[in-house]
Amino acid sequence: MMRVIERAIFAAGCFWHVQEAFSDLKGVLSTVAGYSGGSVANPTYEAVCSGRTGHAESVLVEYDPSVISYDQLVDAFWDMHDPTTPNRQGPDRGAQYRSAIFYTTDAQRAKAMASRDRLSESSRFKGRSIVTEIVQASEFYRAEEYHQHYVKKNRVASCGVHSFSSQYRT
Repeated sequence: MMRVIERAIFAAGCFWHVQEAFSDLKGVLSTVAGYSGGSVANPTYEAVCSGRTGHAESVLVEYDPSVISYDQLVDAFWDMHDPTTPNRQGPDRGAQYRSAIFYTTDAQRAKAMASRDRLSESSRFKGRSIVTEIVQASEFYRAEEYHQHYVKKNRVASCGVHSFSSQYRT
């Protein structure tokens, strides 16, 4: 039987932390730090940081849906950052650090929106509005190699964003 692999793209602030948080989830097969949602082809880190490309630091997640569902990935996404802060996470500020879900199918879009709506109706954020963009994925560009698994390679504890604890961790 052939293994099914699906893809999802999330932006939740600095991609170093987000990549490692998703990498630790059971059923996630691979993660790639990169750039999504912008208007410039093949952006560099410096160009994205300038704010002129429109990209967000993002993570492409390849996962086995028989082990972890898209809904579970979205739940983990909400858990790993503050989706109520526009264009920033922790000490990082700028549109490249915005909260976004880049859906690749209509089913992902519907699930992300339903999850956001449930979260908005909950008391988790005490009346603060969720500002997460839910937009169709465009081209995903892989970030420079030194950004890939930066936290593990450089033994950095985190980027200063929320600590992550999830029931889906391996």
